[in-house]
Amino acid sequence: MLQSGDKAPDFALRASDKSLVKLSEQRGKNVVLLFFPFAFTGVCTKELCQMRDSLADYEKLDAQILAVSVDSPYALAKWKEEQGFNFPLLSDFNKTVSKKYDTIYKEFGMGMKGVAKRSAFVIDKQGVVRYAEVLENAGEIPDFNAVKQTLQSI
Repeated sequence: MLQSGDKAPDFALRASDKSLVKLSEQRGKNVVLLFFPFAFTGVCTKELCQMRDSLADYEKLDAQILAVSVDSPYALAKWKEEQGFNFPLLSDFNKTVSKKYDTIYKEFGMGMKGVAKRSAFVIDKQGVVRYAEVLENAGEIPDFNAVKQTLQSI
């Protein structure tokens, strides 16, 4: 698992609007990188709505929120539209980034394999991981107070 002080693995993923988003292009900004299991589910909706509603707090900390799941860009686009999310939703449909960040379940509920674990990473302006939280229980939400404290400290 990635830990504080590790270099964040770079990636390029398609956003819900089909644009290509590269982590390396975020240099000069702090990044809150979230992985979540599935769009349109209760806990994921609660988590991302919490981020949507507190976006101004993260912007004051010069942080860009990026949220990643294994859903298709099309599903993410519909969910983003319905929920009014104000940050990029990225599709890791091929599971390459979830594997790089060691945030993938070997087996999820109902026999599904390759689902992203709910996780939060804070990546500083130089691309170094400053906070890493990977949850085994998909029903839990990351400690966003710790995320904000980390952002305030860098």
